Amino acid sequence: MSLKVDIRKKLKNFSLNVKFETNGTPLGILGASGCGKSMTLKCIAGIMTPDIGHISYNGKIFFDSEKKINLRPQERSVGYLFQNYALFPNITVIENIGISLKGNQKEKQKVIRQILSLFQLEGLENSYPYKLSGGQQQRVALARMLAYKPDILLFDEPFSALDMYLKEGLQLELGRLLKEFQGESILVTHDRDEVYKLCNRLLIMEEGEKLCDGDTKAIFLNPQKAQAARLTGCKNISAIKKIGETTCLALAWNIVFTTAEVIKKEVTHIGIRAHDFTAIEAETAKRKELPNIISTEVQECIEAPFEWNLLMKTQAEPLYWKVEKGGLISSQEINTKYISVNPSKILLLEN
Repeated sequence: MSLKVDIRKKLKNFSLNVKFETNGTPLGILGASGCGKSMTLKCIAGIMTPDIGHISYNGKIFFDSEKKINLRPQERSVGYLFQNYALFPNITVIENIGISLKGNQKEKQKVIRQILSLFQLEGLENSYPYKLSGGQQQRVALARMLAYKPDILLFDEPFSALDMYLKEGLQLELGRLLKEFQGESILVTHDRDEVYKLCNRLLIMEEGEKLCDGDTKAIFLNPQKAQAARLTGCKNISAIKKIGETTCLALAWNIVFTTAEVIKKEVTHIGIRAHDFTAIEAETAKRKELPNIISTEVQECIEAPFEWNLLMKTQAEPLYWKVEKGGLISSQEINTKYISVNPSKILLLEN
């Protein structure tokens, strides 16, 4: 079971040029707004047409520019959840769900009852979309999409219109749904937390191009590309000047770092995730018992519910450090003069 995509399409500010293949597990496509993520989904669904390329599912060709094949959306068995859910406003929940169903009335009613129960929509059958909450609207859209049993599920920023409380609950529901779904599924998002929670595989895009793809956790652990590191949440990224096999000068901070791995010639940047710094005692720093000791102080402190987000002074640009509150009840308690980062935590990145 596999969806194969290899397409190119000229867009306003850049060209979409993307190639990938699914493998039966949920695939996440991560990237900044306007990078071509949604256009990729629309081409798969048949809503938009690539200029050239090929799209197929299990040998069934959806689009092939050379063979002049371009199936209509209705022939592709693709379920598409739009960012705004695209419910029909002038018909009820039950009519929205049943609109694409085939068969006699008895068969349709059986499917609708099952799907209403699955998505906990009993009691809302005769409601119109404008009377529903954001979470209820999304459940109706999901129910409608699954009612006609598509082979492929496409999700375009499905949680962007929801508040945090609704978002977390519906992410759990969608996660369970994706685990049980027997076809292929693709989730497009700019939210790294969503893709980490819901997708086993990850493809990162920038300006229409694929930066990298592979196992989601492996990419977060070692993104390899500077822009991929940014998109997965790394706040400290600097161009480097190589000094030795495992030493380099980080130009953004004017600090020399030791790395765990040999710095290959392709490496142009390093990255350090904000939570990977550790405060160390002055005596430890003086004895140089640890590698990568940085003399610093707090430049700015921003409080979050469960952590402190700190800007730490360097000779040039500040470093971002994220500290869990734990027993710390005041930013004044964070008075360290030295922090350190383990060489194994330094990301080696290509530009």
